[in-house]
Amino acid sequence: MLPREELLKGVEHREEVARVIDLAEQAIRTWEVVLTDFLSPPLLAEAREIFTQLTEIKILAWGGYPQAERQRLGISRAEIGLEQTQIALAALDIAGNFLFDPATHRDFLGAILGTGIVRDKIGDIIVLGERGAQVIVVPEMVDFLQTSLTQVRSVTVKTQPIELSELKVRPPQKKEMTTVEASLRLDAIASAGFGISRSKMADAISAGDVRVNWKEITQASHSVKPGDLISVSGKGRLEVGEVAVTKKQRYRIHLVRYK
Repeated sequence: MLPREELLKGVEHREEVARVIDLAEQAIRTWEVVLTDFLSPPLLAEAREIFTQLTEIKILAWGGYPQAERQRLGISRAEIGLEQTQIALAALDIAGNFLFDPATHRDFLGAILGTGIVRDKIGDIIVLGERGAQVIVVPEMVDFLQTSLTQVRSVTVKTQPIELSELKVRPPQKKEMTTVEASLRLDAIASAGFGISRSKMADAISAGDVRVNWKEITQASHSVKPGDLISVSGKGRLEVGEVAVTKKQRYRIHLVRYK
């Protein structure tokens, strides 16, 4: 079957990726489209990197809307068509009056997990302020959550299914900027993009709080390139855009920061 040990070399989330490889082997055997549960962005990035090496496998990720962080992966043999509609998702509206007891993403997640559902069955949660939230889940969890999810914090809620088209997704806030740097070092670019001193950014990198394309990077000297996505815990994300070399042999870098 697949060269498992070779594919798992250097993988950060070894156990989780191994389970995805199991599903890929199932797809090869059965000639069917096989779905993972929801994958976190770092795990999804590793899975994508692995499967780009395999010509016999086709993958497609979908989380309900274009900017979704947590997504399910559809896996099939390369000979089989694979479409977004084959990745089964469901959406729920969690409605209540949170005017006097505001709830955060963590509160909604905690309430859902409190019903006994594991995290892998839950996709993104879209918090709607005082009126509640919406959540994307695997379809088999809909009926259970309709009856089991009745309270978030002190607020009584009504949980009911909605269409994915009814998701109230806000476009991401972003700020574009240009910086000129002597190198493409991670600490220099991230420092400029997030407005943090270079020494503090270097500390954050060495502490494991910085990821590039969802992979943990602990070397401040790591060289970034156009298209890279830099994320810093609690600070948001930074996309590296076009890079040009100036007459003084420095780098002019276009950056987009997402909050």
